Amino acid sequence: MDEAIVDAVRACADAGGLPVPATQEAVTEAEESIGFPLPPLLRRLYLEVANGGFGPAEGILGVRGGASQGDWNDLSDIHQGGPDPSGQIPAGLVPVYDWGCTIWSLIDVRDPVGPMWCTHEGHLWPQGINLAQWMHAAMEGTLTVEGILDSEPAL
Repeated sequence: MDEAIVDAVRACADAGGLPVPATQEAVTEAEESIGFPLPPLLRRLYLEVANGGFGPAEGILGVRGGASQGDWNDLSDIHQGGPDPSGQIPAGLVPVYDWGCTIWSLIDVRDPVGPMWCTHEGHLWPQGINLAQWMHAAMEGTLTVEGILDSEPAL
């Protein structure tokens, strides 16, 4: 599945819709700031294809010099001052995509497959998919904020 995702994102980049790939220095800087290595698929997408901007709608945040989102310039920026009003996001979960209305998708960089999480109004829960599945659903157009919120466990 990783190869298909890389190819699909590369096709978007080749069409001119994405930033140029990240530098090795920018990726290393982000990893040092976060305190964990990026999952291999995300690292590969940044270095080989595009520095963010891929995924749902306007795409995920890049590393330094890449795609920004709202008030956030890159993964390091959001990790350091991120959108966690509850203060409950553990180390290693990094916000990568803002759905709006305080809803964020996060990637768990502690695990090489990159499990995806969600935070909304102080609640945090696993989305039940990894980065490759998340990206596949985004490319198919089946990854929606409604689906993300439907995965929220009942409290």
